[in-house]
Amino acid sequence: MNILLLGSGGREHALAWKLAQSPQCDKLWASPGNPGMEECATCVALDSSDHAAVVKFCEENSIGLVVIGPEGPLVEGLADALAEAGVLSFGPSRAAAQLEGSKGFTKDLCERAKIPTARFERCTSLEAAWGALKKFDAPFVLKADGLAAGKGVVIAETREEAQHALSEMFDGRFGSAGSEVVIEEFLTGEEASFFALTDGETIVPLASAQDHKRVGDGDEGPNTGGMGAYSPAPVLTDTLRKQAMREIIEPTVRTMREEGMPYSGVLYAGLMLTKHGPQLIEYNVRFGDPECQVLMMRLESDLVELMLACAERRLSEIEAPRMSEDFALTVVMAAEGYPGTPKKGGAIDLGSAEDNGAKIFHAGTKHEDGRLVANGGRVLNVTAKGATATQAQTAAYEAVDAVEFPDGFCRRDIGQREVRRERHG
Repeated sequence: MNILLLGSGGREHALAWKLAQSPQCDKLWASPGNPGMEECATCVALDSSDHAAVVKFCEENSIGLVVIGPEGPLVEGLADALAEAGVLSFGPSRAAAQLEGSKGFTKDLCERAKIPTARFERCTSLEAAWGALKKFDAPFVLKADGLAAGKGVVIAETREEAQHALSEMFDGRFGSAGSEVVIEEFLTGEEASFFALTDGETIVPLASAQDHKRVGDGDEGPNTGGMGAYSPAPVLTDTLRKQAMREIIEPTVRTMREEGMPYSGVLYAGLMLTKHGPQLIEYNVRFGDPECQVLMMRLESDLVELMLACAERRLSEIEAPRMSEDFALTVVMAAEGYPGTPKKGGAIDLGSAEDNGAKIFHAGTKHEDGRLVANGGRVLNVTAKGATATQAQTAAYEAVDAVEFPDGFCRRDIGQREVRRERHG
C-alpha cells in the first residue's frame, strides 16, 4: 500500500518512522517532510490547504491511506475532501475536528454529555469577558477559542492581569482564534495526557503520557508547544484510566455519533487529575507533539493496521494495540530565542547520539550548503527508552550530550517528577 503522510514536525517524523516499519507499507510519501523523514519516506511539496491538489496526488500515486498529522488540515476539512474522492484517511471530519478547533464547542458538548470539566463562560466580546470574569476567582484560565498552535491559554494570577490578557486577546494577540474566549475555573491537581483510538463506534485505549509545557527547568518561563514528554504516566493509574474512559472518552464518542458527527482517529484528552477524579482540560484531534514521539517508541503493534482499522470502521475486528512496558522519554532541543523568535541556521552535528539505541526525531531542521541546520523553534526530539523513567531519562540525556548544537538549548529536568517518585516511592 502507498501511504501519504502530511506534516513536517517531530510528530510526523515519529509517525513516518513507525509507518515505514509496517509490512503493509509499500511506499511512504511525506509532505512536506523534513531531513529526518528522508530516511524512511519520499518527501514531496504539497499544499495541504489545497484539497484538490492533495486528492489529485493521491489519485496519481495510488495512495491507499492518507495520515493527517497536524490539526490545521483536519479543522479545515481535508478528511472530508478525501472521503468524497474515495480516499481513506486517518483523522476526523471537519465537524468532528471542532473538538480541537473550538474550545467553546467542546465545553458545550461536555455540558450536554455530562462530562466532568471546569466551570466555564463563553465570551464573544471584551465587555462580556470582563463581566464574566467577576464570576471566577484567581487564578483565571483564559483560552482563545480557536487554534493557536498550543499557545492560546493564559493563566492570570490577578484580576488586573486577566483584564489585560483579555484586552490583548480581543485585540488580535492570537488572530482570529481569539475572536471568542473561554474563561474557566482553575483546576488543581496533576496533569496527564490520555490517548485512545476510535472508529466512531469502537474505542480502544492506547497510552498515557505527561509533557512539559514551560520553557525552563522547574516549569519556569512562558508556555511552549512542549519541551519534552514521557510515557507511560503512572500517575494515571489503571483505575483512573478506566474512569476517564467511562466518564470522558466514551460519552464524547457516543455523543458525537448521536449528533451526526462520528469521530474517527486518535482522541487525545488533556486531563487534570483532581481530588474528585479526572476532569477534561481539552481535546486534541491528533497525536500530541512531543507525546507522539514517546508513544511511537513504545508502540509494538502495526501502526498502519491500527490506522486502517479506524479509517475502515473495523477497529473491533483487530487486536488491541500493544505497548512496550518500558518507559520512553523525549527531550526537545530548541533554538536559542524560542519560544520567542528562534535563531535559525545554527549548525547541528548528531554525531554518535543514536549509537546506544536512542532515536532523534527531526522537528525543525533543513539542509543548507551540505550541513544540517536549525529551521524552527523546536529543532530535535532526542528520544530513548528504559525499564524505568530514571533509566529512560539517563539514556535520553546521554544522547542529548552527544549532539553538537551550539545555538540550541533544552530543559535538563524532563521526567523529573516521575524520577523523584521512583527514588522516594
